[in-house]
Amino acid sequence: MSKLTLKHLDVKGKKVLMRVDFNVPLNAKGEITDDSRIRAAIPSIQYVLQSGASLVLMSHLGRPKKRDPKLSLAPCAKRLEQLIHVPVQMAPDCIGPAVEKLAQHLQPGQILMLENVRFHPAEEEPEQDPQFSLSLSRLGDVYVNDAFGTAHRAHASTALVTKAFPGKAAAGFLMEQEINHLSPLLHNPPRPFYAIIGGAKVSTKAGVIHNLLKLIDGLFLGGAMTFTFMKAQGIEIGNSPCEEEELRTAREILHNVKQLYMPTDLIIADRFSADANTRTILAKEGIPSGWQGMDIGPQTIQAWTKSLQEAATVFWNGPVGVFEMAPFATGTNQIAQTLAHSKAKVIVGGGDSVAAIQQMGLGNQFSHLSTGGGASLEFLEYGHLPGIDALSNI
Repeated sequence: MSKLTLKHLDVKGKKVLMRVDFNVPLNAKGEITDDSRIRAAIPSIQYVLQSGASLVLMSHLGRPKKRDPKLSLAPCAKRLEQLIHVPVQMAPDCIGPAVEKLAQHLQPGQILMLENVRFHPAEEEPEQDPQFSLSLSRLGDVYVNDAFGTAHRAHASTALVTKAFPGKAAAGFLMEQEINHLSPLLHNPPRPFYAIIGGAKVSTKAGVIHNLLKLIDGLFLGGAMTFTFMKAQGIEIGNSPCEEEELRTAREILHNVKQLYMPTDLIIADRFSADANTRTILAKEGIPSGWQGMDIGPQTIQAWTKSLQEAATVFWNGPVGVFEMAPFATGTNQIAQTLAHSKAKVIVGGGDSVAAIQQMGLGNQFSHLSTGGGASLEFLEYGHLPGIDALSNI
């Protein structure tokens, strides 16, 4: 990788300003329900502390437009403290004289957690107030970005702040790992190279699919987006969701793909519910009015499993059915099992696919589970991201 990494930085005795992705899910009580994003940052955090540096952490949480106590990073500070057994001091804000004073008094081995950067509108719209990123930069001597999940955003804490750290803005271990696993997919990976793209919308995946078509040997399409492709082929889809404005895009993809794997059979239901009446139909016969597609069928699972066993490289993003409901999770779970036991290098592009894999306890059987769904897709679409471009070159 041609970007500066954490191990290239001399951090001893310095204050390290580190952008992490602690955008974790919270329940109604404000408790963290999944701490995997916090755990993912621990290797970089521990390296900095063990190297004799102090650490200032910054992150966003949720999508506040102003200060919102329900989206404070205090629960994340507390959870990190429990995980690494080092006190984590919580700042009252992410900028300002009081925060700068706390940062100045940090000693080697100590951690300060800044409050949610999105409490300030200038985080997401840095051009509105350039002083915001400058205020953040005053809190550290060197900068590390370990938040791959936000690297596709040109925000103050991920891109603009680096201007204050010429030659001192580095990728953390998680960011480095993401780049090292995703980059080879763009440069003639072992073949056959297959992509499995699922999820709800063609609109959010069209760009990456178009770029992948130049690279892959076969495309597997699943999830709710299947129905837009079915309709583009003139097949009835009943009450299944369809993006009418993406029918032209779907036809372009169908025209340009080398080898297409679409469901040959489907599990359909008479309503969107776990206790709905269900049937298995052949996809080519169409979905009757009043029914909607919920999962790929057993024939599809069998055929896809056989083809995927031949793969040398697989990129998977998006479940192939409504996996949140147990009766319609079979397709996603079976594909996960197939890939977990595959000899192929399997990269999973974040989001719901990773959630399904983690639920099944298969996480350690994959080559790489990306921490950023949107970021991994945009990286494969464009080949670079603002948060990575902003880092110092070696």
